[in-house]
Amino acid sequence: MLDSSAIIQPVPMVQPEQVLGRRDVRVIDLRSPSEYAEDHLPGAVNVPLFGDLQRSMVGFLYQQSSPEAAFDQGRTFAMQGVQEMVQSIGQAAEWQIPQGDFAGHIDRICSVGMEALEQGLEPHGLSDCPPGSVVLHCWRGGLRSRSVVSLLRGLGLDRAVGLNGGYKGYRRAVLDGLSAWKGPKPIVLRGLTGVGKTLVLRELERQRPGWTLDLEGLAGHRSSLLGMVGLKPCSQKTFDTRLFGALSEGLSQILVVEGESRKVGDVILPKPLWEAMAGGDNLWLEASEDYRVQVLMEDYLGKGGDREALRRQLVALAPRLPGDLDLVGLFDRREEPELVRRLLYHHYDPLYLHSEGDRRTLATFDTSNVEAAAAKIAGWIEARL
Repeated sequence: MLDSSAIIQPVPMVQPEQVLGRRDVRVIDLRSPSEYAEDHLPGAVNVPLFGDLQRSMVGFLYQQSSPEAAFDQGRTFAMQGVQEMVQSIGQAAEWQIPQGDFAGHIDRICSVGMEALEQGLEPHGLSDCPPGSVVLHCWRGGLRSRSVVSLLRGLGLDRAVGLNGGYKGYRRAVLDGLSAWKGPKPIVLRGLTGVGKTLVLRELERQRPGWTLDLEGLAGHRSSLLGMVGLKPCSQKTFDTRLFGALSEGLSQILVVEGESRKVGDVILPKPLWEAMAGGDNLWLEASEDYRVQVLMEDYLGKGGDREALRRQLVALAPRLPGDLDLVGLFDRREEPELVRRLLYHHYDPLYLHSEGDRRTLATFDTSNVEAAAAKIAGWIEARL
């Protein structure tokens, strides 16, 4: 039987900065599935101590009754789910789980009361995160995660540590990192909708790994009213996590991005990056109208396209344009080339030229051959170096 009194003791904790970028640690996210889905540490495995409904019930009791009532309800939920949780953690951590009465253990250590347990499981900061650590966290590094760390260490998983500040501390580290970012002066690819800026950017990354930052790829959005069709836009928190990870991987002294507004879909670029892009060196990409139509049709209606979602967005866009364009009618009659031409002429081109028309560009590249365009841009950049 587990000796509960022996493991109600300070819990070793590490800082988010000690975990980020580490490939030799395993992160276990104990938050509910919906919290995890909104954003999580890169590579983290979700092993929820409470489900979404359970978390809501505990939170309701905390707000409407008392912290003690929430603690008691949480104790009941934890006892019900601890067996499955420990098994899942064992699989994720590649750890052989010993036999034990896990529910009884939770019952015994919680019997001392919330205040005594909080004091007994006080955080103990480590100077470094040891290799092979299993880092567990909840929302703010409170009793939810510290109790689990204590349980696992009592079962023999000495590699178990907590994350100081939990997800909230990690989120703060991400925002601080984005706010403090400094990088090379960007090369910004600009051009009318459909010239294939994203295609060229991704081909350039293939030819020169580490040169580019694909903001639309990170956001899951093409940065227009129709830009989410066929994609999976992410939350602001997830975008920040992805962007922080990309910027932290160590870009070269060359940074190429696609010209964007401050918003990419519904997510907002951090101020330092946006200001760097606004002051970057601009290259103009161009292509024939036929090629632009072809690119947009492939992008929206090719493999993975979603006709139903596209139709809904066209219905939403129609009131903003002249009524005789008949966008939805063209779509329903499958006259897509004419639909795209009208969208370019009446919407996308005027909008882009209004916002970007007076911007100075240093060189122009034809994009009708994506590989050749990327190679020429790479050569132009290297010649400037």
